[in-house]
Amino acid sequence: MDDNTSVTSAQPACLLSPEQIAGPYFRNPKLIRRNISEGLDGIPLVLKLTIVDAMTGQPVTGAIVDIWHCNARGSYSGWSRIDPDKEVDDGDIGAIPRTDDDTYLRGGQFADQKGIVRFTTIYPGFYAGRALHIHVAVRVTAGNNYLEERHVAWVGQLYFPEVASRSVLNTRQYGGRTVAPLTNDQDVLYETMGGEASTLTVHTLSRDSKEDGFFGQMTIGIDTFAASSQIKPEDFDKYTV
Repeated sequence: MDDNTSVTSAQPACLLSPEQIAGPYFRNPKLIRRNISEGLDGIPLVLKLTIVDAMTGQPVTGAIVDIWHCNARGSYSGWSRIDPDKEVDDGDIGAIPRTDDDTYLRGGQFADQKGIVRFTTIYPGFYAGRALHIHVAVRVTAGNNYLEERHVAWVGQLYFPEVASRSVLNTRQYGGRTVAPLTNDQDVLYETMGGEASTLTVHTLSRDSKEDGFFGQMTIGIDTFAASSQIKPEDFDKYTV
């Protein structure tokens, strides 16, 4: 689903966005913030996500939308000392010990009355064995203690058009790696878990230079009553999270 889709009660979305695995680098830093870049070097990215109830087409108001992704060099905060040029052995939450308490490129927002969240970040780089992507988790809040909420309804990964990614990877901040990134079609998760339906619509922020940054958007349809099997309540108790 893209952000230009007309979503009304008369025309319900009736389309669940595909779930994908959370991966080993999920954390719960309880950081509610729009700008997650922490001043890191990289091509700017403004991300707009619209969360809708796939059963009714209505906006999901007040959901906590968390995103996390690697930096321009392929490293995740919390695991900054893991070599991004070597493939990891296990993709499960809690499988890889944390190396630090950094928080860059992580954060959450509450969906507004239109189900929209916006983030200011940088275009992600890549790590060995994966195409460029951003992780997303949507928690449906039920009480007043929002940041303790463990009901994750949907978990996914967002991908980028190859043309945009190639232009980014050719810039100074993203170069000099010992491994090559996978294209979307070479990525097993993209191919087997609905990657095409999880690809952002991306535009440049400026006509002058792609290095001025990009704007990416997507509408995500979730089942608000679902409990995702990708991030379970007990996962929040793992020491890496």
